Amino acid sequence: MDQQERSSVEAEGAKERGLVHIWQAGSCSVTPERLPGWSGKTVLQAALGINHGLLLTEGGEVYSFGKLPWKVGLEETCTKSPILENALIGQHVTTVAAGSYHNGAVTESGVVYMWGNNSAGQCAVANQPYLQEPNPISISDSETSPLVSVRILQLACGEEHTLALSLSREIWAWGSGCQLGLITTTFPVTKPQKVEHLAGRVVLQVACGAYHSLALVQCLPAQDMKPIPERCNHCSQLLITMTDKEDHVIISDSHCCPLGVALADSQAENHVSCSSLETLEGKSATGSQSEDCQKTFVEDEPAASESEMTSVLSNNDGQEDSGISSPGNVLFPDKKAVKEYLENLSDDPLNDSQEKSISPSQEEELTACLPGPPGVSTSALNSLVVSCASAVGVRVAATYEAGALSLKKVMNFYGTTPGELGSQSGSPSPGPEGLKDTREEQVKLESMQGKKSSSLVDIREEESEGVSRRLSLPGLLSQVSPRLLRKVGRAKMRTVALTPTYSGEADALLPSLRTEVWSWGKGKEGQLGHGDVLPRLQPLCVKSLDSKEVIQLSAGGHHSLALTAKSQVYSWGSNTFGQLGHLNSPTTVPRLAKVLSVWSTAAGPDYSLFLVDGEDFQPGLYYSGREETRENNSPGNNCTKSPTLLLACSMLGYISTVTAGGDNCLVLVDRNIMGYIASLHELASTERRFYCKLSEIKSRVLRPLLGLDNLGTATTVQQLQDMASRFSKLCYLIGQHGASLSSFLHGIKEAKSLAILKHSSLFLDSYTEYCTSVTNFLVMGGFMILAKPAIDFLGKNQELLQDLAEMKEENIQLVDVLNTLFFLPVRQLHNYARVLLKLATCFEVTSPEYQKLQDSSSCCETLVVHLNRKRKEAEYTLSFWKTFPGKMTDSLRRPDRRLICESSNRGLSLQHAGRFSVNWFILFNDALVHAQFSTHHIFPLSTLWVEALSEEAGNVNGLKITTPEEHFILLSSTPQEKTKWLRAISQAVDQALRGTSDLPPYGSGGNIQRQEPPISRSAKYTFYKDPRLKDATYDGRWLSGKPHGRGILRWADGRIYSGMFRNDQGCCVYATGEVYEGCFLDNMRHGHGLLRSGKLTSSSPSMFIGQWVMDKKTGYGVFDDITRGEKYMGTWQDDLCQGNGVVVTQFGLYYEGAFSNNKMMGTGVLLSEDDTVYEGEFSDDWTLSGKVLWMGNHFWSESRVMHLSVTEIKYQSHSKLAS
Repeated sequence: MDQQERSSVEAEGAKERGLVHIWQAGSCSVTPERLPGWSGKTVLQAALGINHGLLLTEGGEVYSFGKLPWKVGLEETCTKSPILENALIGQHVTTVAAGSYHNGAVTESGVVYMWGNNSAGQCAVANQPYLQEPNPISISDSETSPLVSVRILQLACGEEHTLALSLSREIWAWGSGCQLGLITTTFPVTKPQKVEHLAGRVVLQVACGAYHSLALVQCLPAQDMKPIPERCNHCSQLLITMTDKEDHVIISDSHCCPLGVALADSQAENHVSCSSLETLEGKSATGSQSEDCQKTFVEDEPAASESEMTSVLSNNDGQEDSGISSPGNVLFPDKKAVKEYLENLSDDPLNDSQEKSISPSQEEELTACLPGPPGVSTSALNSLVVSCASAVGVRVAATYEAGALSLKKVMNFYGTTPGELGSQSGSPSPGPEGLKDTREEQVKLESMQGKKSSSLVDIREEESEGVSRRLSLPGLLSQVSPRLLRKVGRAKMRTVALTPTYSGEADALLPSLRTEVWSWGKGKEGQLGHGDVLPRLQPLCVKSLDSKEVIQLSAGGHHSLALTAKSQVYSWGSNTFGQLGHLNSPTTVPRLAKVLSVWSTAAGPDYSLFLVDGEDFQPGLYYSGREETRENNSPGNNCTKSPTLLLACSMLGYISTVTAGGDNCLVLVDRNIMGYIASLHELASTERRFYCKLSEIKSRVLRPLLGLDNLGTATTVQQLQDMASRFSKLCYLIGQHGASLSSFLHGIKEAKSLAILKHSSLFLDSYTEYCTSVTNFLVMGGFMILAKPAIDFLGKNQELLQDLAEMKEENIQLVDVLNTLFFLPVRQLHNYARVLLKLATCFEVTSPEYQKLQDSSSCCETLVVHLNRKRKEAEYTLSFWKTFPGKMTDSLRRPDRRLICESSNRGLSLQHAGRFSVNWFILFNDALVHAQFSTHHIFPLSTLWVEALSEEAGNVNGLKITTPEEHFILLSSTPQEKTKWLRAISQAVDQALRGTSDLPPYGSGGNIQRQEPPISRSAKYTFYKDPRLKDATYDGRWLSGKPHGRGILRWADGRIYSGMFRNDQGCCVYATGEVYEGCFLDNMRHGHGLLRSGKLTSSSPSMFIGQWVMDKKTGYGVFDDITRGEKYMGTWQDDLCQGNGVVVTQFGLYYEGAFSNNKMMGTGVLLSEDDTVYEGEFSDDWTLSGKVLWMGNHFWSESRVMHLSVTEIKYQSHSKLAS
């Protein structure tokens, strides 16, 4: 196929992407149809309202279709053919959103356009019921001066509100209702306001249901967690309490601030609601707002007793240890403030009768209009258990910390409205006895759910990872036995964070999996997921979804969906038609939907859509929810008992996006042209499945292994922990990549935007680091050590392990299964190479996409070869250690040390070795070991030289080994053995010098081996044999085993030599403070040099300038001794004045003559400062015997002086001496 034909095929392939198919919800036997009248442009995104929809094309254009009552002339008609929104031409829209009856669009410059129904201010315009055309709205941050326009990334629209996610990851809201998350009683809000409760957090996504809101928020790093006070900031009650009962302590964190929930009811029944507050102030609210916000505890039932009401108000909606405090802005901080507020609403203050007319229950409900309290921090729990442990004995005190981390969370919710219970079941409201039974049953179900979701083992495992365990169910009194605490606390010594708290570069480049789900708004169907049906005015964390790695949220009419990185879906809220994908109860807390391998979701008013991975990588679509039926020729509604596969949708092609809204479902489909789309789905599907496999290995294999006892030495335990940490990091990266590929399939699908191409080094380095840790663990015999203590729990699950390891053979040893299991990631690298190569074949060979994909595929395949070779080296080394003597194994065995070859086959021997001597040479990747009986010598490869001896020397098969302190010759049995050892040693030395033994060889020239290592090199060596240099360390240049060139030599006593070695001068600083500058030979002062002694800061230190021989003064030299005040100029021998010389002292004496052993002896001349001259013999006790020559007053005399000391001469030289 020539280039022109290929280009036409690619252009045709572009037209086969983003195909729009739509059908009516309510039937599992659907026939999706192409959108009528559509021009065929590539659609990137679609959004559906109740009766209309939006399409965003690849060129940034927006089209509308369906019922558009806000359009002039289209009020009563249904526009089946999409019409272009002319007001957005030229703006290049990047994302669109559709509410029930209004729309939003965001341009590439971050500007928001709104149009459609504006009855509740959802289009951010005041006093206009409709906006006929897209209208830009202003979003500015009032906290900045001057005002700065806020750029928006994403929009979400509900029934009467709109949420916008800014570039700085903050949420802005406008419209009406408590689903805005704003502290206000004035609706509608037509000026976008920031949701302050999530300010400072990184929000990843927002979603809007009809009257509730969801936000996906990145978890705070551990160091950013703020301490939580021990008392509630609003009501000043203790957040946790404890009761001492016999041999155990009951700890309760069931505090629920009465200001923590928003309650509402109609004024006709004398209940105060969050919507009626503005009515009391004379402000109007929309009809749907006042109707749906109402929430009561008791409707037709008699008034609850005081104890029951206290129980109701004690539900805990706080946060266990989220580190996020609840809102600090409180409308009514206490009961007194409530009364004052009511007084201000009337012209006259409340009189006594009025005051009495307000019942205590009404007063409590009025104070319950704002979100919940700060949660209880782990540190606060620790402090509490410390206090209670002193009362119950040492058993609890020894395990107080484990106890604090092992609190049970149990749900006890009494706040469900009886009327709602009846309406949900479709039956009339029951009587008082029926209400009581129904409520008790509900409480029982909720309590069981709380126990299941918060077992002690789960809490212990999550806390061991350093992840805060948050549960969405309010807590009751929890009993923790000391025996259980001791059992839980034992394994804490070896806990390893299997969920990285921060993955550095990966978190910055790929979607984060450390996420939380926050919800707020109306919750009468449990769609907020907090275990109750109460509304929330401000965002509150759905605690049971913490650590679930949620990556996508979908909000339906009255239910919510959360998609995790493990391709699971948690659902909660209204389940009237089975839209949650399960028929379990309760539905006020997230539960797993009965559908697997999900990678995208959509939520409609009363149904859900799940896009899953098919067996052949082609996506399949499941439907769950309302199903229309016809009985007796009359239409009706039924519910699906479980998600149903829509076979007709699977025939459309490769579905990339699924959208739900109103009675319609819509999918965007890509046709597989030249295999490009199929290869992309294969890459994404295999990556998601591989992450699920790694997660199962982590939870079912690795986590139990870390809790075992008797794991061998501390080194083995450390290696296991290091491998577990690397495994966790790689697993997290795979999960991020899977989430990134899912998002990639929703977009333009350009090959150059693939994360594995843009950040290839991140993937390759992570795989290399992990495989290095596994091979290190293998070399230390880790898998053999693990097999013994793990046989009890792993032996029972041998079949599971083999399935995870993809091993079909029978009777396989547990060691081999573990070995294969932890080397699985190498197979995924090979899969990368294969799929990337398939993608490359979809492009022209000369295109940059082909080149990039081809290079990445080559890098992955090269790394696979490299890692497989490293694995074989580790296995070879392990088999060697099994045969090596035990004592030497302990001293030589290191995790990063690999065997290259050894001479146990007697293929190599030492020249001139004794007849009965045993010489074993072992070449490792970092050293050559010479073993003899029970001793061994280690020669580092960085300072080892090898050369083949010539045949003329008589050693035909000889190799000369040179080290800094030894020279020896090795004799091989055959020329082949000689060549083998020469090549092996040379390559090992070269790798040791370059430091490339553990680096992947991808890149240009990375795997090219030199024939010989360089003769001159830089290395570091510590001398151990030479007595002059024992324990001294040299770091510098070497030449053939000797220091040569510039370097630094440091002795253990502090002496330092820095300079050139062997052929030039240098400077050496000694520990005594002496400094030598001059020539050296064999690390000694030799030749001409200068030695300074004394204080270096002195302007005239003692100094010797002269000749040195083997570190001693020998030959001619000048020594200026400032301590004695004299200077010697003459000859030296072995650091002593020996031979002819001259001495000049500070007293003016001058001596010239012979010296012996540092003393003036023999014939000499002594001259004093007054010109008196003494000539004679000097003895070893510094006395002279000879003539005195006086040169004063122009005459001289001669006298004989016997045994006159030099000192006496000095003082008598000024007097006249007569003979």
